[in-house]
Amino acid sequence: MMQGKTVVATGATSGIGEVAVLELARMGARIVFVARDERRAEATMKKLETQAPGRGHRVHLADLSLMAETRRVGQAIAQQEPRVDVLINNAGAMFADRRVTAEGLEMTFALNHMAYFTLTAALCDKLVASAPARIVSTASTAHRGMRLDFSDLQGMRRYNGQAYGRSKLANILFTRELARRLAGTAVAANCFHPGFVATRLGDASGGWTGRLFPFAKMFAITPERGADTLVYLASSPEVANVTGAYFVKRKVTEPSSAARDDSAAKRLWEASEALAGPWPAR
Repeated sequence: MMQGKTVVATGATSGIGEVAVLELARMGARIVFVARDERRAEATMKKLETQAPGRGHRVHLADLSLMAETRRVGQAIAQQEPRVDVLINNAGAMFADRRVTAEGLEMTFALNHMAYFTLTAALCDKLVASAPARIVSTASTAHRGMRLDFSDLQGMRRYNGQAYGRSKLANILFTRELARRLAGTAVAANCFHPGFVATRLGDASGGWTGRLFPFAKMFAITPERGADTLVYLASSPEVANVTGAYFVKRKVTEPSSAARDDSAAKRLWEASEALAGPWPAR
């Protein structure tokens, strides 16, 4: 199924993202990935060339916490690639304390949600032109029990450990609204929960989170197991016609009631456009 396909991925230099792109390359795909750290990008590229040599895999360097950088790299990929068959939105992080980007956005919101929104916008026309195509976004069961406060999306009044869970709720709402807007284009948009995986997530979070994670990871699943549903959604013919869904262990799973709120999904979309600029006209 992946022979001749081009997969664009973020968060591909470690964890489930790296496992997924290596597996998709093994299945025949050409990989184009976005990374912030040049050294880790080179290491992943070496693995790709070993796994699937001669495909013309490519890496782009960008800081996805910045909308301008994300837009720039997305536009560069759209201009350089003849087609994009799969977009994997996987980059993300967790922070115990409130941090602000150079653009003035709260870091968790910027990297875990706005990067998905902005990169997908930049590649949307290319995905539609390449259809049938797929967009797969990494969400989490951490969304459960969360609600978005549209008067304080970036935690200016109150920031706590729930910021990560709210960003994962945003991923599911984004997927629902994206699927609705792409109806009729043969571009499927789905998201998934990978499980609690032993990855780099949380390593740089600071505070009690950073102290807790090394111990908690002793009970986590491997990146290989965590990447299974990601690879499945990117490649399996079984889900070719499924869109707007949230998956756990390859199964469509009902997310929380807050994650099924279509009015909240639309409102989040509009708030995101206000920050990143309007979505390509369809």
